[in-house]
Amino acid sequence: MRHPKSDSQSRGLIKEMSPWLLHGSLWIGLVTAFLISIDVGNIKISFLEMLFQPAHSDASVVFWDIRLPRALLGLLVGATLGLSGAAMQGFLRNPLAEPGVLGVTGGAALGAVLVFYTGIFSVFSMALPLGGIFGAFLSVLFLYLLAGSMSSVQTLILAGVSMNVIAFSGTSLALNLSKDPYAVLDIVFWQMGSLADRSFHHVFLILPFILIGWVLLLWDRRALDALSLGEEAAASLGINLKKMQLRMIIGTAFCVGAAVSVCGSIGFVGLVVPHLLRPLVANQPGKLLVVSALGGAILLLLSDIAVRLIPVAVELKLGVLTSLVGAPFFMILILQMRRKLL
Repeated sequence: MRHPKSDSQSRGLIKEMSPWLLHGSLWIGLVTAFLISIDVGNIKISFLEMLFQPAHSDASVVFWDIRLPRALLGLLVGATLGLSGAAMQGFLRNPLAEPGVLGVTGGAALGAVLVFYTGIFSVFSMALPLGGIFGAFLSVLFLYLLAGSMSSVQTLILAGVSMNVIAFSGTSLALNLSKDPYAVLDIVFWQMGSLADRSFHHVFLILPFILIGWVLLLWDRRALDALSLGEEAAASLGINLKKMQLRMIIGTAFCVGAAVSVCGSIGFVGLVVPHLLRPLVANQPGKLLVVSALGGAILLLLSDIAVRLIPVAVELKLGVLTSLVGAPFFMILILQMRRKLL
């Protein structure tokens, strides 16, 4: 157990850090990671070089059709995972919460897998992200039917666990019944998560859903600070918890569902980033939202750069790398929480 004096001293040190310095550092890191992302590859192409390249040159095609969409998706998806992770941890008041805790990630994955299974993907490529978004909203619908509109936080968590089990069972059933081995491989590789082979069509398709989700999650940033004092205290301050709950769930469905539908399941970003940055905002959930969005974008861009630089015969999937990094962090977090309870 920590001494009260040490807690107050640490909080004082955190308060001395300027928000401008924190946000400025994260923005510089984001711009740097973005520029490196569009520069890394077998062909060396810098942003400045593109200003002097012919419109239909090979370098121009690589830059505009491959590098730039991949970097933009890394930014959007990383920011979504970081923001939604911080929002879920603040809303559920659970340090182990992450975007998939309400079953939205599993529902989006199941929707995309069914597109693979039915073969629609081979006819209409945009059916994949549309199927994922549709699956995310179906999961929210079932969540409300299962938990009820007046449900508590604990009931929502249990309903989310049920939704994840249902989504996993549906995905396993599709894999088991599929007669096409190539479709099975497509499903398995897609589930690993990746930003490769995506285009501006994917960026423009998910952008409206992601922006709507961001607005809904950021809407309650001040309410999250009040909720950290407890539900009764938040209600006494005029916070409508039911409306807040609805905005949080629908916002997560919009942005996380859209992200998963295009890039597959990329785990641990929404768990790791808020924990790393929370001390820098004096443990205030509202201030953590934007900070985690910037941190999530940086982490995912750096991870995507790493999968392109690791010397392997087949490019490592992004979700595999984030899991390899995030799993030890998750175990360390559990051990720290266990020590605090002793």
